[in-house]
Amino acid sequence: MQEQKLYGRRDGAVGHLVFNNPAKLNAVSLDMWASFADILKDFDADPEIRCLVVSGSGGKAFVSGADISKFESERANAEAQVRYDAISKEGYESLYNFSKPTIAKITGYCIGGGMNLAACCDLRYCNEGARFGVPAAKLGLGYGFLRIERFSRIVGLPRAMEFLFTAKQYSSKEAHDMGLVHGVAATDAELDAMVDGITGAIAQNAPLTIALAKAAAREIAKPESKQASAIFSSLAWSCLDSGLAISRAAALASPMVSGAFWAMAPVMPSTMASSSASAAIPCTRPMS
Repeated sequence: MQEQKLYGRRDGAVGHLVFNNPAKLNAVSLDMWASFADILKDFDADPEIRCLVVSGSGGKAFVSGADISKFESERANAEAQVRYDAISKEGYESLYNFSKPTIAKITGYCIGGGMNLAACCDLRYCNEGARFGVPAAKLGLGYGFLRIERFSRIVGLPRAMEFLFTAKQYSSKEAHDMGLVHGVAATDAELDAMVDGITGAIAQNAPLTIALAKAAAREIAKPESKQASAIFSSLAWSCLDSGLAISRAAALASPMVSGAFWAMAPVMPSTMASSSASAAIPCTRPMS
């Protein structure tokens, strides 16, 4: 039986999406992209999954980009290129729009398409041996507007231009210094522990509050004219109105802090104040 080059697995409340093509440094082919979105849909629909970790097998690469050996068969002409772009775009967008927190766990090379995958994740952590780069200029490939836009939001447009113009590779320290990754671990075992700590913290927190924060972040990334910001005030009050929010505030906050919290809170809209607690969306229930 042929080993799957892309697979999903579950570890408690954490979903894992693993690129498993280590012989080619986890380069991605069309058949891998074809199953990518389906795995994410299954994880997104599972209320027990609270976050997603994306990683590469073998320890030498996260994802090293597109499988160049398949270019002649998968991107031989304009029609084939359009098909490849549509399928890969569906994969990238399904990761970017995944409703739960996503974490890129990066070991070794994170190159080209791997950079785009990492940029589609909410958080990124790597080992000291990680290397980052966008070699599109060396290969004569176009790096699309959306990719550049997302990447530049993370590291800034001038740094993104340096990546693209020079096609050079950057170390894990450089990646951390520019804000591309949130943390660097000395060893793979320490990286596992670092990511486990993040996913454990996420799993213990209120899923609706987290889903609201992620949805707001995605909305902020849109042009202001297309932002649907008004709905987030109501959603935020739904969290506050739930029993979980009140019980946690009472358990964790001193009287002084608790009083300051309520004093700083905005005045609840009358429409929200008149609604019953039973009508609120509970923070213990994931947002669909």
